[in-house]
Amino acid sequence: MRIAHITITIVIASVAATLAGCAPLLRTGCATGEEALIHDTLYFGTGKPRGGMVTPAEWSEFLKSAVTPRFPQGLTVSPASGQWRGADGAIVQEASQVLQLIHPDDDASENAVQVLVAVYKAQFEQEAVLRVKARTCVSF
Repeated sequence: MRIAHITITIVIASVAATLAGCAPLLRTGCATGEEALIHDTLYFGTGKPRGGMVTPAEWSEFLKSAVTPRFPQGLTVSPASGQWRGADGAIVQEASQVLQLIHPDDDASENAVQVLVAVYKAQFEQEAVLRVKARTCVSF
């Protein structure tokens, strides 16, 4: 019985020591010189449901008229290839545009992102725009 108690104590101590080493990774604050912001990554499919694709000119105009006025401080766009399952169950593969935005965690920015998604879905008849939202620490 005494050996079992010692073994359990050693295991608990080992787990506690291991988790203590992870504490800096679990913190919610940012380091000195860093700012807490939101990192949004939006995935825009470019296939149109009635055929055709969102053209480079259409994408450029969307950036110019819908994105840049709401996020004039900057953004990053990357072309990608995506795959997703539609509401009808069909697997769709298509060219995509990935838009990354770093912005304050405030109502104005949240609303602006939601408007971008709604505008794109309506303008290009899209079923969905994938949004990945994460808190992050940044420095310049």
